[in-house]
Amino acid sequence: MIQVGIIGGSGYTAGELLRILVHHNGVTINFVYSTTNAGVSIAKQHPDLLGSIGLNFTNKINPDVDVVFLCLGHGKSKHFLFDNKFSSKTKIIDLSNDFRLQKDQYFEGRDFIYGLPELQKDKIAAADNIANPGCFATAIQLGVLPLASHGLLTHSIHINATTGSTGAGVLPGSTTHFSWRDNNFSSYKVFEHQHLDEIKQSLHQKQSGFKAPIFFVPNRGNFSKGIYATLYTQFDGNIEEAITLYKQYYKDTPFTLVSEDPISLKQVLNTNKCVIHLQKIGEMLVITTVLDNLIKGASGQAVQNMNLIFGLGETTGLDLKASAF
Repeated sequence: MIQVGIIGGSGYTAGELLRILVHHNGVTINFVYSTTNAGVSIAKQHPDLLGSIGLNFTNKINPDVDVVFLCLGHGKSKHFLFDNKFSSKTKIIDLSNDFRLQKDQYFEGRDFIYGLPELQKDKIAAADNIANPGCFATAIQLGVLPLASHGLLTHSIHINATTGSTGAGVLPGSTTHFSWRDNNFSSYKVFEHQHLDEIKQSLHQKQSGFKAPIFFVPNRGNFSKGIYATLYTQFDGNIEEAITLYKQYYKDTPFTLVSEDPISLKQVLNTNKCVIHLQKIGEMLVITTVLDNLIKGASGQAVQNMNLIFGLGETTGLDLKASAF
């Protein structure tokens, strides 16, 4: 059994990670680290795990576990790894943005590989350390990677994407407070969102000459989970050619699916799926993607990466079903 440690155990991504791992037949949860909840029952902080896990949070690490998941805020993983040393055999999967860019991938003797399986599954399988992608970045990249792989991103890309309140983390804030979020809608970081850098990096990897502008408008939705993204760019082919191209690109990816029918968020919530729908309207290819920001956009993708690293079946522990009503 793979011995697992989790750092930052009281947040949303750690809660979803635990929900997946308690039913994963290849792992044992060795410890869950939280300085704010040390000694407290995990099920007290994550009540959906009542009866599923009997561990308490701890403020001590086991440096010899097989894999550790870092579920810390952005900018905090580097500090944690600098202060807490793990053995050379311990794999690290980081869910923050600290190591996603190539300029940041080397740290303390570790080389972090960008963990989007639909981009570079073979590199992930050979890696010791993973920089898990961002949630918006996952939804957007999966929408355009098939085009980039054929050198077809030659015009500007326009993106309008909406995320649920869990994307802002477990600590309450002015834009996650129920009274503000309910019956409300807003945009933020227009054209400047931090996920744009990793998106551009991956597109350059697939299409080295890519230099078209990306116009990304992120929105806050009045729901808890999920990302609904609409992208459009000029495409010379017809819709049948686009669907064939996308289905061919994703033919060996168990969690990214192309639907010929319109899609909605409830198809993917609480699953590790990303579902894509395509339309050709005039000169534009309109691409819609939906995923769960905490699962395929974070914890589920992290487990998918762990499965690849340890040679397990890619879908192990991730056979999760949405509730579409």
